Amino acid sequence: MQTVNGLPAHVLLVHAIVVLLPLSAVVLALTALWPAARRRLAGPNAALSLLVVVLVPITTSAGEWLEHRLSPNPLIHRHAELGDTAIYAALGVAVLAVLVWWRQREAGGRTPVKRTFLAPGSSGLTTALTVVAVLVAGVAVYDVVRIGDSGAKASWSDWAARP
Repeated sequence: MQTVNGLPAHVLLVHAIVVLLPLSAVVLALTALWPAARRRLAGPNAALSLLVVVLVPITTSAGEWLEHRLSPNPLIHRHAELGDTAIYAALGVAVLAVLVWWRQREAGGRTPVKRTFLAPGSSGLTTALTVVAVLVAGVAVYDVVRIGDSGAKASWSDWAARP
């Protein structure tokens, strides 16, 4: 999918990444830090973060298609290079979101499940997972801002320079 209704698909798909990846990252940090949020949001966030992992390569592929149809421009090239890092941020958030959900699932709530693969009762593991989740969430949000800023500069620098 390279175009949608005559528009480059990247221009449309990028909005999903700009909203959903930071949303998933913020919810990851929230579920890692707050048990009540974890019980309610860990499962939906795991699903959301996996959806983002699927959307990122589709979006970057559409962006590369668009890049090859534009005049060579160092700002666009820089944006494309930075865009390639989004998959790492999305994968980090997804892996941690699934781990947070799985530990919540194993903890069981009212009827404890007897699985202990990820040791939901271990406070040391909980602390380590929380710290890593908050750090990865922060890096993911920063990465999206950095990529988006480079894309905005690539898209609008010529227009802003006009008298």
